[in-house]
Amino acid sequence: MSRAALLRRVGQAILVLALAYTAAYVLLAALPGDAVMARFGNPDLGLSAEQLAEIRASYGVDRPFLVRFFDSVGAFLQGDLGYSVQSGAAVSTLLAEALPSTLTLAVVALILAVFLAVVIAFTASYGAGSWLRRLFRNLPPLFVSLPVFWIGIVLIQVFSFQLGLVPTIGATDAQALILPAVTLAIPIAAPLAQVLLRSIDEVSEQPFIAVVRARGASTSWLLWRNVAPNALLPAMTMAGLLFGELVGGAIVTEAVFGRVGIGALTAQAVANRDTPVLLAVVVIATVVFVTINLVVDLLYPVLDARLRQRTARTQNGVPA
Repeated sequence: MSRAALLRRVGQAILVLALAYTAAYVLLAALPGDAVMARFGNPDLGLSAEQLAEIRASYGVDRPFLVRFFDSVGAFLQGDLGYSVQSGAAVSTLLAEALPSTLTLAVVALILAVFLAVVIAFTASYGAGSWLRRLFRNLPPLFVSLPVFWIGIVLIQVFSFQLGLVPTIGATDAQALILPAVTLAIPIAAPLAQVLLRSIDEVSEQPFIAVVRARGASTSWLLWRNVAPNALLPAMTMAGLLFGELVGGAIVTEAVFGRVGIGALTAQAVANRDTPVLLAVVVIATVVFVTINLVVDLLYPVLDARLRQRTARTQNGVPA
């Protein structure tokens, strides 16, 4: 990727981040009520109207919308994420405590999902028997139809309660990561496998595959040297897009398995209308999303020789 293209992609990432922040701020501000009233408006607290007004003024929620918005943007640009209305803790502290657990879960789940997708797609295309290929081709639609919470509950019942392979109490960090990662990986592996299957079918019909096969190439050589490098590119793009879904899936998964992470923090912030926390989560999720997609764009020329040649011709002034 040329320097101009890289700068253009970075500019697009910044624009996406700004639009995501603005949309989240506007939508949260449009909801009735606010986080201060959700936290302190309970009559059991015995706060008077004057005291509530003072609390609202201390959090700045009584100021005009545009003033609050630009103040919030300025604070974010300076690295000040604000304070949680519900707990009073700094949002940066809450994220620092919750983010490592969720990122670990998301990365492990994505790696496992890619592995499952590759196994399903390659077995469905090059399996030993026709019945095996049909079976694996039907797995992605099945996985797509399974709700995340149902997968988690079934895995707990089977592997923890019945088989006793993964303890629910006193588990190590590695043991506590197994079932949540599998729960997230199964629905993510389904669309990856579907895209990879279509790519394998399209590449297998290309003339150069017939030429290589006619020269006596074995199935393994044909698969790993010719089909896989070309078929994995669309699946890699899909993997980058699906990584953003892992944040949404983590909310349900962490609730099912009682994990402390961004998902649990988001669910609590939604219930309490904790706007500073929600805005910070939106920004973090957007940054992760655009970063993954930028990395995918940078890896494309590395994996596709045609893109490297096209980039080289463009840099040398030759029309692509």
